[in-house]
Amino acid sequence: MTTRERTDVRRLPEKQVRDVAVLHAILDGALQAAVGFQVDGQPFVLPMACAREGDDLLLHGSTGSRLMRTLAAGAPVCVSVTHLDGLVYARSAFESSMRYRSATILGTAVLVPDDEKLHALEVLTEHLLPGRWAELRAPRAKELAATSVLRVALEEWSVKVSDGFPDDPDEDLDEPVWAGVVPMRVSYDDPVDAPDLAPDRPVPPHVRALLDRS
Repeated sequence: MTTRERTDVRRLPEKQVRDVAVLHAILDGALQAAVGFQVDGQPFVLPMACAREGDDLLLHGSTGSRLMRTLAAGAPVCVSVTHLDGLVYARSAFESSMRYRSATILGTAVLVPDDEKLHALEVLTEHLLPGRWAELRAPRAKELAATSVLRVALEEWSVKVSDGFPDDPDEDLDEPVWAGVVPMRVSYDDPVDAPDLAPDRPVPPHVRALLDRS
């Protein structure tokens, strides 16, 4: 299946990016997505862990979850991922904004079959906790039975990127206030041992490696 973009941005269309590599980068940098769906006319938006695998976005949750049951039955879904990269301080509240990279995916979800579920869970785990899968015991049968994994194809999507400086009108440029950008980033702090951790369990290198991302 080929990833393609066919959804136009209506608000500030000049910020739309049509490069699929940018879509992939936004999804690969995300640990969670906002997932929108509707039940009996009532819309819901819930946060979910996510991971990209090729031209699909993986989502997982409990088999008893209304969200998972609804999406597995073929209900339309909207998935949104946003990275905040900075605060834009303009010379007026109206022009003040944020730097961001966002992706929106529309479509329907497909339930991952049981014979592919273990692989999908490994992909999700390695995306969220790099290097962890090889250390862990194998999932138990009852755990697999209690977990659903969905694939959402990256077929209908849009990407919007705002990375500029304040766009103040000429008449505001002499206002006696500072204007500029305050960059933002996600960082990791030192790992904290679980209270019931045995004393001979050091923090593994793959966990320490997260600090190098900060």
